[in-house]
Amino acid sequence: LYSLIGTCKLNGVDPERYLHYVLDVIADWPVNRVGALLPWRVTLPA
Repeated sequence: LYSLIGTCKLNGVDPERYLHYVLDVIADWPVNRVGALLPWRVTLPA
């Protein structure tokens, strides 16, 4: 978890917003698109 937060910071992504978003969508997220949830690829809603 610590490395995930560090990766968010390195990529200019707010770790708290990122974790909230990912935890909200991951249950219904297609398995073949999990890579889109990585901190350097994710697009957080406004």
